[in-house]
Amino acid sequence: MTPFLGEVLGTMVLILFGAGVVAGATLNRTKSNNGGWVVITLAWGLAVTMGVYASGEFSGGHLNPAVTIGLALAGEFAWADVPMYLLAQFIGAFLGATLVFFHYSKHFKATSDQAAKLGVFATGPAIRHTWSNLTSEIIGTFILLFGILFIGANEFTQGLNPLAVGFLIVVIGMSLGGTTGYAINPARDLGPRIAHAVLPIHGKGSSDWGYSWIPVIGPIIGGGLGALSYNAFYKGDYSVLFWVFLVVAVAIFILSIVTKEDEALD
Repeated sequence: MTPFLGEVLGTMVLILFGAGVVAGATLNRTKSNNGGWVVITLAWGLAVTMGVYASGEFSGGHLNPAVTIGLALAGEFAWADVPMYLLAQFIGAFLGATLVFFHYSKHFKATSDQAAKLGVFATGPAIRHTWSNLTSEIIGTFILLFGILFIGANEFTQGLNPLAVGFLIVVIGMSLGGTTGYAINPARDLGPRIAHAVLPIHGKGSSDWGYSWIPVIGPIIGGGLGALSYNAFYKGDYSVLFWVFLVVAVAIFILSIVTKEDEALD
């Protein structure tokens, strides 16, 4: 097992369980149809936990480009390894989404709602507004990275850190996920969105590429700010990058208040 393969397999496990619970809750004629938001958020938290357990010993269990980039910005991860990790995460996310397609292929065919089909693979906003949607992804991923680091600063019984991170994902989903579906992970959204675009899903409709950049850029900004904020608040390291990320985030927050809703992002 190599770090690259660890990230591929861990991210594949994450998406298999995460996209799988969405498929079960939203596609027609499944036994778990209408499972609801609580079921989805609990399963996503457990999906992260299982993905980290699958890969943590070999790669650290990042499973998320925002985590990898955020840790690199904070000086906790080597920049030289970032491209390899990002490639592995996108490959793993695509593979996990593909497995979900095969598993639920008959249920995709039994479902006419194109938005529900896309929702299995990718996130989308409850209210379309570029700056507000970016704000949601920034805040959600900020607390993800900030939380991962402050969880890691505590002493746990051997092997319990992935479970604590899973609980963090659950509370982010329940508390902050209702606006955009809390991608908080560029690979989690873009890899499966590509799978949606290329797989022969019956009556699938648009992959909503007009929105696709938001769950990529928002988490990178939020993850970077979360990791740099941990260094600032816990270690007293108020770096130039911390102020740059903070200014960018605040500007986006202001735009989310003063601008009108988008008619469409496509």
